[in-house]
Parts: sequence; C-alpha cells; structure tokens
Amino acid sequence: MNYRLLARHLGVVSWLIGVTMVFSLPWAFPAFGQTEHFEHTGFWALVDSIVICGLIGLALRLAGRRAEGTLYRKEAMAIVGLSWILATILGALPYLLSRTSIGETADGTKIHMNVADSLFESQSGFSTTGATVLTNVEDPQLVQRCILFWRSGTHFLGGLGIIVLFVAVLGQGSSGKALMRAEMPGPSKEGTHNRMQHTAWAFAGIYLLLNAMLTILLKLEGPWTAQGTMSWFDALCHAFGTIATGGFSTHNRSVGYYNSSAVDSTLIVFMILSGSNFALLYSVCIGKPIRLLRDVEFRTYICWIAGVTILIVAVGTIFYDDFDEADQLTPAQEVSAAVRYGMFNIVSIMTTTGFTTDDFDRWNQLARSILFLSMFVGACAGSTSGSIKIIRHILFLKILRREVEQAYHPTVVRHLRLGDEVISDPEVRKNVLVYFGMVFFIFMLSWLLIVGMEEDATWTSQGMSIENKLVDVASAVISTFSNIGPGLGTVGATKTYAVFNWKSKLILTLVMMLGRVEIFSVLVLFLPSFWRNR
Repeated sequence: MNYRLLARHLGVVSWLIGVTMVFSLPWAFPAFGQTEHFEHTGFWALVDSIVICGLIGLALRLAGRRAEGTLYRKEAMAIVGLSWILATILGALPYLLSRTSIGETADGTKIHMNVADSLFESQSGFSTTGATVLTNVEDPQLVQRCILFWRSGTHFLGGLGIIVLFVAVLGQGSSGKALMRAEMPGPSKEGTHNRMQHTAWAFAGIYLLLNAMLTILLKLEGPWTAQGTMSWFDALCHAFGTIATGGFSTHNRSVGYYNSSAVDSTLIVFMILSGSNFALLYSVCIGKPIRLLRDVEFRTYICWIAGVTILIVAVGTIFYDDFDEADQLTPAQEVSAAVRYGMFNIVSIMTTTGFTTDDFDRWNQLARSILFLSMFVGACAGSTSGSIKIIRHILFLKILRREVEQAYHPTVVRHLRLGDEVISDPEVRKNVLVYFGMVFFIFMLSWLLIVGMEEDATWTSQGMSIENKLVDVASAVISTFSNIGPGLGTVGATKTYAVFNWKSKLILTLVMMLGRVEIFSVLVLFLPSFWRNR
C-alpha cells in the first residue's frame, strides 16, 4: 500500500470539504433574510471547522509530499473508503461545535447532539440518505440557519460523489479512471469517454445545471405554495436535496409544508431525472436523445415507477382524515389526490430521495408492504441515487432464469443480453450474485444487531406496540442502506431517528456508507491483508 499517495489525495479531500463550508457562512447574517440576529455560535463553529479541515489537509499533504508511484486499484479503493470516513468526521464538526440541538425536553431544556448524532447526520448528508436525528429544524434556537444550510450542503457535495468532483476539479490522469470506478455505485454501462476527467466534468456540469434550473423554478413557484412564497434559502436547500436524491428539508413536514401541486410536480420530474444515468443525460445534452430511449435500464426504470404508482393508487393508499375538506371531495378529486400523493412518495422512495408529502404510515397494510419492498430497488446506475440499481436487478433476473433453464437443460448455452448487447464477461455473473449476497448479509446482520441493542422502551415510550419492533428496525436498516431516509413506524415519514440509542446510530451510520459507495470499497478497509505492501 502506497501510504504517501493516500495521504496526498486525502489532504485534497479535506480541503475540498473545508472550502464547501465557506458557502454556509453568509446565512449566519441577518442580511440574507433567514435570521433576525447574527448567528454567532454557528458562524464561528463553521470557521473553526474550516480551519480544522485546512490543518488536517495540510498535514496530510505534507505527509504525502514525496509520494511516488501509480494509483492502482488497491489505492483507489482505499482513497474512496477513507474519503467517506474522513468526510463523515469533518462534516460532523459544525454540529458538535455549534451545539446543535436534536430537540428539547418538556421543560424546555435543549438536547444537544452528541458524537453519534453528529456522525449520523453528517454521513446521512454526504451519503444523500436524508435520515435525520433533528426533531425540529424550523426553530433557529435549536438549529441555526447557517448550520442547516451546511446540512443541505453535504447533500450537494456527496450527491455526485466526492471523488467524482475531485477528479473533475483537479484531474488525475489515468488514476482518475480507478477513482471513479471505485466510487460510482452500480455497474454503469455508459459513461465511457476516453478521458475520465472529461467524463467527470460532464457529470458535474449536468449536476450543476440541474441544481440551478430547479432552484430557479422553485423560487418562481413560490407564489403558488400554501405560504405564498419560497425563499432562496429554501429553494437552494430543496434543490440540493432533490438533485442529490438526498431528502433533507428545511421544514418538519418536508415538501408537504408547501402543499403545492406545482412544487410536487416539478420535484417529481427532477427526481426522475436525478435517478437517471448521467451519461445518458449527457447524450441528450449533445443531441442524441435516442440513446436514452433505447436504454434497457432507463425503460425499465420508468415502467417500474409507473407500475408501482398505479398499484399503490389501486389498492387505496390515501386516508383523508388529515384534510379538513375530506368529506367534500368528489370521487374524481379523491383519485386526483391519490395520484398526486401516491406518485410523489413512490418516486421519492424509488429514487431514494426521501422527501414526503403525506404520512404513508397511514396507508393500508398492502400499500405499506409494497412501499417497503420498493426500498430494495433503486434507480439507474451512474445516477445520484442509492439502493440496488435497476441494472443489477435486470442482470440478477436474467442470471436466475438461465440457471433455472440449465437445471433441466444443462447443455444449453445462452448468453446474457441487455437489449442488443451481449454480455460475455463471466465475472458479471459472479459479481452480481456476490453483490446480492453481500446486501442480504449486511441487512440481516445490521437488523439483528439493532434488534438486540435497542431497548423495548424505544417503542413503548411512544405508545407503540413492541410487536412493531422487528418491522420498524428492518425498515430503518433497509432505508438507511438504500439511502432513502424515512422508513416505517418509529422512523416513519413524520418521525426521526433520534429515538435510537447511540450504538444503533453508529451501526446505521456505517450502513449508510456501505449503501452509498460500492460495498467492497468500505469492507476491504477491515481486512489486514489489504494494508500490506505488495
């Protein structure tokens, strides 16, 4: 292992995170319209965090100043895994130093974030999960506005991947290919420009363009919301959360706070775009949209969203007890509302964004079951979404069909096909099956650990039945592993992860990281043989 080379690259990652924090500083001032008084604690917490990032980056760069040699696959995997660990730690500093509160007790005493809370929130942002321990993000006394913007900023930085942005900004020559392959989740079939820096720039350009377009659209749609306006602060934060498929909102009710069909429709479109392969979106930008339409994964992705939405609406998802006008709705209006809320929440879950407009814990059991199973299916490879990508499900089903056929017809030779493309690489079959096996193992192990460590009082104290524990923990694990955010029951659409103890939060923090990057880029860090010299 080339340790000097690792140190040099990690130093740049540390600086990149520190520079990103600078953009949160202006929101501490009243002139930007989000706070009545200068947020002294939050401002200096960010300044201190920037200084710490700078010093750590400097120390790592000095340690790697004499680095020699080539960045091979081994070093690339180490850089990716360690970068996400480093980002989680550095990203947690503003929460800790500003003494951000996850809530307050009945007598008004603030409950400040501890180390586990801060690491959880930081990793949730960078991994674009959107799970949170903050129970009231609307109160500036609990969460200062500049810290809240940093929270959404972690979505922006983690959305396309720290390493992809790293390659785009600095360029790494031939080593950029190894870095991007190790970081980008899912076996992307596209995105094969000759120079990886050009690919990274293309992806980053599309990412920035989508963020800018959505920010402007949300600001323009402000007058059509329930509040009659939307600030630039809210527009930016929700754009970051949408394009990164993250889901952090500036309101406790998430997007449901705006109660606007215009906002809902706009976010649905951009969530679907963000869940698409960025290489295919690049093809559209250069005037070759036919590649998008011909792509098997994209077509399956769109059909899957449409099919699950129709199924959810058909089995009856929406309960109208939350609406004052419920008794006055005509059948046509009921169907319209069911389509609106059903489609938004399905798209949000399937793109692993995690925004909510309705409490899906009030949906019937069949609808909730379909929603739970949908958490195991992500969007397209080469996108900002998490979970198991559509392409892996397609390959898995094709492999399964071939294996069943060979059980009764062993002499048959049938190649794997994706559309008109023949996949002859025997490693694909092994990698897909191993990946599904690893996902199942991680899910089961995490589920058992949290069930064993979490006290029954977590449920009984909220007036919930202890019988819900198994399902609730299972939904929490798959929701964090799939980088979705909200789960069912105690971590449902209107609840947070604050109720879990610190041990469970640390486990879920690791689970979020495993779900965001290629699993092996993190797991190899725990193998002693990985760190030995060649």
